[in-house]
This record gives sequence, structure tokens and C-alpha cells, in this order.
Amino acid sequence: MTDHFQFTLNATDGKARTGVIQTPRGDIRTPAFMPVGTAATVKAMLPESVAATGADILLGNTYHLMLRPTAERIDRLGGLHKFMNWDKPILTDSGGFQVMSLSDLRRLTEEGVTFKSHIDGSKHHLTPERSMEIQKLLGSDIVMCFDECPALPADRKRIAQSMELSMRWAARSRDAFGDRPGHALFGIQQGGLDEDLRGQSAEALRAIEFDGYAVGGLAVGEGQDAMFGVLDFAPDQLPVDKPRYLMGVGKPDDIVGAVKRGIDMMDCVLPSRSGRTGQVFTRRGVVNIKNARHADDPRPLDEGCTCPACSNYSRAYLHHVFRAQEMISGMLLTWHNLHYFQDIMAGMREAIAEGVFAAWETDFHAKRALGDIEPL
Repeated sequence: MTDHFQFTLNATDGKARTGVIQTPRGDIRTPAFMPVGTAATVKAMLPESVAATGADILLGNTYHLMLRPTAERIDRLGGLHKFMNWDKPILTDSGGFQVMSLSDLRRLTEEGVTFKSHIDGSKHHLTPERSMEIQKLLGSDIVMCFDECPALPADRKRIAQSMELSMRWAARSRDAFGDRPGHALFGIQQGGLDEDLRGQSAEALRAIEFDGYAVGGLAVGEGQDAMFGVLDFAPDQLPVDKPRYLMGVGKPDDIVGAVKRGIDMMDCVLPSRSGRTGQVFTRRGVVNIKNARHADDPRPLDEGCTCPACSNYSRAYLHHVFRAQEMISGMLLTWHNLHYFQDIMAGMREAIAEGVFAAWETDFHAKRALGDIEPL
């Protein structure tokens, strides 16, 4: 096992890439999907169950963990990996997005952001330096710069001001992060939907130098067409020899479209959130297990899936436990969704390595277009 952080690009097919990120806590196969463990848990899942789906890395959330149970407490208890019983890599986001989207009475200055907790109304101040300190206390393997992420749509002047502030914060994050062998710091590209602003952001980040680069400021209401429009150029503006991370994405077709355009890493709460609300992702599209038509259906959710929900339970049973509001429903449906997302990633990695990504993508969309077939 390596004692440092390194990205190796093994193969490309068009703009799609496959490789390995080596870390002291294990390898991350790319393209990689990161399940979201917001508050030191992937909801409805045991850590070993998450690993069994094929996940190489989890995402933790700086904002939520700094409020509860606090980074200092987690540090005293041995760090986030020990605290949540996950011995593989962890990426933590900087807290910037949640501060902007969840907190009331925000006050933004050059120094940072003052805000009130959504939990108890307590007052907090988050800066690039404090974000780096929190993520160090957590023991994150991949640390994200502190940035400001405005919601879209927004006018070009607002986007430009936000991007420029984020670049100044990126430099401060780099200084505060310091030299930490075995740990990585990723910069975050901003600039909304504007190619020129994105280019300026990428140039600023490259000058600072990071271990990886994220495409930020997307999946914030702009729609898939606009997002793909940005991804047609944004990854190309970032270094070829570093991982590229698209934050907060997404649905299965979002993920495939992002990888097609050169993205290596993604995260999203969708598989777990949807599992808890009865929405299931399959090779033939989305199944709503709450629908009455599943009540007498003996089939598995997805006949091509080997997860515990599909291997051991019928749609009829899963419909029943969802309707009865039994906890096992969220557990099984979340497990399936996470397993399916990891299957997509494994399929893309293999297809890129074999140079058949276009054929794989065509088959992926063709199966989804068939829709979920009613039982005879």
C-alpha cells in the first residue's frame, strides 16, 4: 500500500477515462461514485454493506459534522474513519455549499461566512482556514477547498464575483492545508455556465496547484442540457494528469454523460434518498415500489442484479414492507440503489479499458428506454 497520493490514468476512450487513485487507505478505481455519508453514516446502511456494493470511497460533510458531533470530538475519538468504522478513503466537502443552501442569516465577507446552525440556531464562522482545520481534525484523505457556490440562474457579474472570491479562498485553503503527505487537496472550478469564466477559474487553480480538481457550481438547478453543455468544455480546461470530480451528480444518465465528457469522480445522495422513499433505479429505468401493481409480483426488482434485495426478496415483499413503513424497506432499497450505481461504474471502467465505451453507452440507454415491463 502506498504512503502517498497518486493518480494513474490507465486508458481513455474518447474523452472517457479510467484509472486508479492510490491513497494510503486504499485504491480508488475511476470513474468512481462516492456514496454520501453526510453525518458519518450512509443512511440505512452499515459501513461493511456499503463496501460490499463496490464503493472504494465515501463522502463526509464538513458542515454537518462541525455542528454535530463537532470535528474536535471526532478527533478526540480517533478520527472519522475510526468513528464511523470505515477504513477506506474518505473525501470531505468544504461546507461551503451547505452554508449557502441550508443556513439562515448568512453574512458573506472576504474573510468567510458567518451563519446560524439549522439545528439549534447557534452562530458559527467558517473561513478557508477553519474549513481546512475541520477537515484535518476529521482525518479526511481528500480535502476540498472552501468555496462559494451561487445558485443558478444568476447574472454574469454575480457569477464572476463569486468565482473570483472562490479563487482567493482557494489560495488561502492551499496555504492553510500545508504539506500533508498521504492527504490530498482538491481545488474547485467555478464560473457558472460561462466558458470564459470557467477558463479563468481553471487557470487560477492550475497556478496554485492541487492534487485534483472539481467542477463545482453545477447540479444546482440548471438542468441536464446546460450541465452537459458546461461539461463539454470544463474538464478539458483542467489538468489531464489529475482526477476530475463533478460535485453532487447525479442520476444514472447524468453519471454516464459526465464520464463520457471526461469526469473521474462523482457523488450524490440520490441512491440512498430515493431508496428511503421507494424509488428504485434498475437497468430498465426507475421503479416506484409503492405502486399497487407490485403487490402480487414475484419477480426481483432487477433480474440482472446480485444485491441482497434482488437475490432474496420479491417485488411483492418489498412493496409490502414499504407500505408497512418497516425499516427493512429503506435498508434493502438503498442497498440495491448503491449496488446498481457501483455496477454502472464497473461497467464503464471495463468498457473504457476495452475501448468499447460508445457501444456500452448505447446499450445502457437502450435498456433504460425499454422501461419496466409489467408481469404477465
